[in-house]
Amino acid sequence: MLTDAVNRHIELYRSMGFKYRVQAYMLQGFADFAESRSEEFIRTDTVLEWATSAPSIRQRYDRLLTVRRLACALNAEDTRHQVPPADVFGHAPKSRRTCHIFTQDEIDHLLATASQLTSRRSIQPVTFTALLSLIAATGLRVSEALKLQLSDITQDGLLIRATKFQKSRLVPLHPTASHGLQQYLAARDRIKTTSSAVFVSKRGTAIPYPTLIQTFLHLARSAGLRPGPGLRGCRIHDLRHTFAVRSLEQCAGDRKAVARHMAALSTYLGRAHVSDTYW
Repeated sequence: MLTDAVNRHIELYRSMGFKYRVQAYMLQGFADFAESRSEEFIRTDTVLEWATSAPSIRQRYDRLLTVRRLACALNAEDTRHQVPPADVFGHAPKSRRTCHIFTQDEIDHLLATASQLTSRRSIQPVTFTALLSLIAATGLRVSEALKLQLSDITQDGLLIRATKFQKSRLVPLHPTASHGLQQYLAARDRIKTTSSAVFVSKRGTAIPYPTLIQTFLHLARSAGLRPGPGLRGCRIHDLRHTFAVRSLEQCAGDRKAVARHMAALSTYLGRAHVSDTYW
């Protein structure tokens, strides 16, 4: 059964530390598609038909390559599994959106807007002001900031645990960032919550990722930094890009200093490859 082979393949990748969530979803979808035709082995024409049903070129490409990796592994065990060609849909390199690099005035305006979210008796304006400030001051990923626990705040900085690439790192804080975080924690202590998350909602629970994204979009539009719904503009992730750019601008202009600073910045940001930091 293809489903059994798919499950073994998924478990293999996860045993090596990969989350393999999207790929697992795709492979299980392909297995269901093939088994609905009573097929026990991977067939090239079935793979191509299933991949072509995806709504975009990028998704077709991802479907094809994901199943092709499975086919290569299974073909080594049983040659009745066919390996589809990799270039059927051509090359589909990832396209990167142009970053928005915030000015200091834009960040100040964004934070001022956040501080006026609701009445002052709510923790919401304090929370979102502190959360956006921390991301802007450290370049943390949004998920890293939301997953922070009270025990992750140490005298040496923030302990970022098992992040995007299953790596943990220590993020030192500038004294001003540390002071701002402590001010927020003092306000947080005055509300009732059983959550150990650093950043909590007005209900005292951890802030969900979609809630933060929706709130950022609302704040950016209210601050005049982003056009209306359905139109592209600055993203919360651009605060991370801005941190990287402003950090490099502080570096001395000789090539050796830039190279050292780039390596340090890549480590601080928790990148797997320094080439990602170049971007």
